[in-house]
Amino acid sequence: MKVIHVVGARPNFMKVAPVLAALQGRQNVVQTLIHTGQHYDANMSDIFFQQLGMPSPDVNLEVGSGTHATQTADIMTRLEPVVTGINPDIVLVYGDVNSTVAAALVCAKLRVRVGHVEAGLRSFDRTMPEEINRLVTDQLADMLFTPSEDGDQNLRKEGVAQEKIHLVGNVMIDSLVRLLPLAKKCSTEGFPERYALVTLHRPSNVDDSVSLKGILEALLEVSRRIAVVFPVHPRTRQRIADLGVPLGNLHLSEPLPYLEFLALQSRATAVLTDSGGIQEETTYLGVPCLTLRTNTERPITVTMGTNILVGQDRQKLTSELTKILDGQAKRGQAPPLWDGRAGDRIAEVLCR
Repeated sequence: MKVIHVVGARPNFMKVAPVLAALQGRQNVVQTLIHTGQHYDANMSDIFFQQLGMPSPDVNLEVGSGTHATQTADIMTRLEPVVTGINPDIVLVYGDVNSTVAAALVCAKLRVRVGHVEAGLRSFDRTMPEEINRLVTDQLADMLFTPSEDGDQNLRKEGVAQEKIHLVGNVMIDSLVRLLPLAKKCSTEGFPERYALVTLHRPSNVDDSVSLKGILEALLEVSRRIAVVFPVHPRTRQRIADLGVPLGNLHLSEPLPYLEFLALQSRATAVLTDSGGIQEETTYLGVPCLTLRTNTERPITVTMGTNILVGQDRQKLTSELTKILDGQAKRGQAPPLWDGRAGDRIAEVLCR
């Protein structure tokens, strides 16, 4: 069986690593790892591969940045001859980035089977580019590997045949479980002892100057109660610079490698984020998470986990943070099958 894995952005790397490892050494399985280059900065790619113990990509399409249309089209035109040359039995795509939908479109037109890892997640907000990518990819995929039961329900409502759907658990949690012991050995020297950890990258938050200004003002308010540690995404840093808002005593840093960020996340008093994956990781870690969005494609982190949606409601953010600081944080638990074995389950399905 010839398997191609297509990845393009940091969240994909944490998801593909367990599947690569689970298929490695299986009889008659040949794997090819293709990096589209959607995230091309060394901090965003190379060091993640090293820390996750992944092989270097067999192919790097070196697409780089661009508009959604340009990036998706470039991936498609560069990926098609590679897929044709390898002639795989299945192509696995991960998550909801442009690389995911581009690869699914190429393979569907070439009549190559597609497996979508992290299928079925829905925010029901089509203003999010990721939601469009999820919807299109799931309609084209032949095998849909879901992280939680709500994903199965969404797919069935959309008319996806039950035999295509496989509930396997969360591959991102596989990487977390494996590497958490190493992360706990990482030093956080230079960072405050007690802090709220912030990540911010969604276009709806950072590309709208009014929204971004409001969030930064809210973070400055938060910093009066607790230190704020903010590893800044490159695009977010540029938007902040364009605004020219004084950032007071916020602790800004460059984007962090996976292990170092996981160490900070596991020790945080609270996490404030607009990232989907971090909502999942904090739920597993039992760390209170306040999500700066009005919706989430990972509702199980709200119903079962430690996540609370606060949107851009500064009053709600303040009140929920006060509860956390006063020792009244929301308690949660890890959803079923978030046990570090999702990659093994995917490998079993593929090999059957």
